[in-house]
Amino acid sequence: MSAKRSKITAVVGAQWGDEGKGKITDFFACDSHYVVRFHGGNNAGHTVIVNGNTFKLHLIPSGIIYGEPMSIIGNGVVVDPKALLDEIAYVKEKGIDPKLMVSDRAHVIMPYHIALDSALSGHQGGLAAGSTNRGIAPVYADKMFRNGIRMIDLLEPPVFQEKLEKGYAFAKGLIVKSLERSLDMTVNEIFDTYVAYGKALAPYICDTSIELYSAHKAGKSILFEGAQGISLDVDHGIYPYTTSSNTAAGHISTGTGVSFRDIDRIIGVVKAYLSRVGESPLPSEIHGDEADALREKGGEYGTTTGRPRRVGWLDLVQVRQAVRVNGLTEIALTKLDILNGFESLPVCVGYDVEGSILKEMPASLIQYRKAKPVYRTLQGWDNLPENIWDEGYDAFPQTLKDYINFIEHEVDCPVKIVSVGPQRHETIIR
Repeated sequence: MSAKRSKITAVVGAQWGDEGKGKITDFFACDSHYVVRFHGGNNAGHTVIVNGNTFKLHLIPSGIIYGEPMSIIGNGVVVDPKALLDEIAYVKEKGIDPKLMVSDRAHVIMPYHIALDSALSGHQGGLAAGSTNRGIAPVYADKMFRNGIRMIDLLEPPVFQEKLEKGYAFAKGLIVKSLERSLDMTVNEIFDTYVAYGKALAPYICDTSIELYSAHKAGKSILFEGAQGISLDVDHGIYPYTTSSNTAAGHISTGTGVSFRDIDRIIGVVKAYLSRVGESPLPSEIHGDEADALREKGGEYGTTTGRPRRVGWLDLVQVRQAVRVNGLTEIALTKLDILNGFESLPVCVGYDVEGSILKEMPASLIQYRKAKPVYRTLQGWDNLPENIWDEGYDAFPQTLKDYINFIEHEVDCPVKIVSVGPQRHETIIR
């Protein structure tokens, strides 16, 4: 392993998102010169707790909390300018002077994207993923239609006007004529507002691909922060119950302009149980009092939406796919402390589909809707000793070690990072 290559690390979600990527990214950000988001938008959310202070971020990478690394929003991210300006103000109020760059090639979420998102959610009915109504799907669709507006366009009003008129007319036609909804805002209102956003964001907008290339050539350390998780990947996830971008590590190349062959370490974050915001079948979901207790103990409410998350037992069929598709070099296992006190812990190792056992995620919706979890039940553990992070992995109860070893064996990937609490220091490296 060359010293040059070892300086690039990726942290990605191995489940449905909400695995604790923000904390793991924050943990490694202190050794990074750059922390980079490469996909998604403000439909994602990370909660990071440092010295008792809670930070809730949606667009800006978690590394911003340190103050030292340069935070980069790559071209694969879609940006709501108002949401970004609000978040910049938020971190400033927290006493942080944000070191931030935003790709000039990142696409802009427009007001008509948000209106279209809401209209489409009703249209999709039972196939809807449970949208956050932040315009994410429509802006990615416009990007592929080549109707999109990019951050650089906000700095060039004549080009922005030209693109806005076309994009507005296209969206209005869909909203009014196809979906029979209304669109109240005018082109002129949008133009004036977004030119003002562009002026406010101008100091941050640049060619981030060149910045990252130069940083890599200079041997700087770069940390890529994924949003959401593998089962929400628009290609590899449970389609159409997905997000609208690629969440897999392979998207780093297209989402930032950094070659995938230069990324040496890919950490998949796995929550020790399951949670999900949004709609879709969920084979290992649990209900009733047991689910309510797990949800409350784990604080399972969406960072972005505040919606109660669905919860269940760890699904290793899902994690197995995450290892394979992302090329994970290791797993960061989070929220183990939430499972303290359970006498037994079911773990889903396969799906029973009408008598056939599946070990890999099916593409077939018929199979996935019929899937019933095949469980292996492991022995639980009592409350972990206080300050166990100071004592290290050897202080873990044997049943907890068995839980970790079982996961490693089933998915063929080592668990090298273990989180036993929400604070930055409550982390153990094996």
